[in-house]
Amino acid sequence: MNRRRFLGLGGTALMMGASRARVLAETQAPMPMPTETAPGNPAGAHSQENTPADFTLRIAPIAMEIAPSRFISTIGYNNTSPGPVLRLREGRPVTVDVINDTDAAELVHWHGFFIAPEVDGTEEEGTPSVPPGGRRRYQFTPRPAGTRWYHSHAMAGADLHRGTYTGQYGFAMVDSGDDAGHYDQEIFLALRDWEPFFTDQMENEAAEGGGLGPQPERPAVLDTRPNGLEVTSQLFSINDKALGAGEPIHVKAGQRILFHIVNASAIENRMIALPGHKFQVIAMDGNKVPSPQAVEVLLVGPGERIDALVEMNQAGVWILGSTDDMTRNAGLGVVVEYENAHRQPQWLTPSQPLWDYTVFGRTNTAPSPAPEHTIDMVFEKIPSGAGQFNLWHVNGKAYPHDREFMLEGGARYRLVFRNRTDDSHPVHLHRHLFELVDVNGKPTSGVLKDTVIVPVYGRVSVDLVANQPGLSLFHCHIQQHMDFGFKALFRYA
Repeated sequence: MNRRRFLGLGGTALMMGASRARVLAETQAPMPMPTETAPGNPAGAHSQENTPADFTLRIAPIAMEIAPSRFISTIGYNNTSPGPVLRLREGRPVTVDVINDTDAAELVHWHGFFIAPEVDGTEEEGTPSVPPGGRRRYQFTPRPAGTRWYHSHAMAGADLHRGTYTGQYGFAMVDSGDDAGHYDQEIFLALRDWEPFFTDQMENEAAEGGGLGPQPERPAVLDTRPNGLEVTSQLFSINDKALGAGEPIHVKAGQRILFHIVNASAIENRMIALPGHKFQVIAMDGNKVPSPQAVEVLLVGPGERIDALVEMNQAGVWILGSTDDMTRNAGLGVVVEYENAHRQPQWLTPSQPLWDYTVFGRTNTAPSPAPEHTIDMVFEKIPSGAGQFNLWHVNGKAYPHDREFMLEGGARYRLVFRNRTDDSHPVHLHRHLFELVDVNGKPTSGVLKDTVIVPVYGRVSVDLVANQPGLSLFHCHIQQHMDFGFKALFRYA
């Protein structure tokens, strides 16, 4: 099946020639990223607008040297992209002042948090925007614990210099005091694409989709109308550097490395690997998995996060990066260098490039409790249904939906995501967690997420407890899909 893609790549020169260059300042290297920790203010200390904030995020244009003499002009936080890692304590109130030094209104979304709609950071839920040249104070109590992140939630439409196409994103770590522990280094990796452009070219969906797999929602008759313009890129990075342009990740034999990985792309799911090593997945979307598993590859959709431990037991110089050769050669990678290893970075194609959410769930357990209600959500694409662009429907219509998705407080719901399109969709529900119960007919339980990839013509069922009253936005985390109809509001009765 098809998805958006470009013809050829001009970025291969970014790769090996500069792989060992170390001419950039340490603050520009892929690791470590700047970290800010909230002071230990007691609860209730942030009620006054004139009280100093725990954090300040300044939105402003920046220029990034993604590779030697290759600059990216974008918008970032605090003159960086990614923005600073925000260290928060679960249950301890914080304030964040956001200053907007651009000429367009902005929104900062706190992805994966249980917070009120008015500070969640979305126009659809009623969060006030940060006006051009103005500021806004966000006040909330961080929860749940785990790897969260923050990013722009501005609509982009046909403007590829807005929203998640920009460099406005960063990690937010909510600490409960009971973290993964027993690791020697903690490393943050954000997967990114840059300089997006429109294209009508297509490629095989299986390139980075984890294989096509079963297709229970494949229509009997496929829509053969010409596809509208979609968005792609041919320049990539991990954090702020293309492969070979920044400092390697320096490791020692015998170390355990804890990787926090987010797909901060506006465009595409990504599959990554570290040859010779396995990722012990311990959490997804910041939530501990019931059955940690060691896997060769990670599939990460836009908005998803994975926490994984890696045992450094294969000395050498390796490339951690995309399993798709063109994407990796165009920048989506970083060099991992063992102490006293001096050689060209090595890449080996994974032997089992497969991804299966269900292996991280509980085993040999009873089926999930029966839901009180079931909501079917059917995803469809209308080729060129929005002029030059595709239009996306949920249950036969584009956003908005008039009180269609109503929840009763405290009730348990089963949401059945039915993808009747030739794209894999990373769908996200704000302000809630859901539990995976079925992926293409394969049952599982115990895996809690806020974003999940629904495969090509696939079906994913999740269970949700309606325990966060207020408006909650549901959408595909691919910016163009969301902007052209692929979203809906959940409301509480």
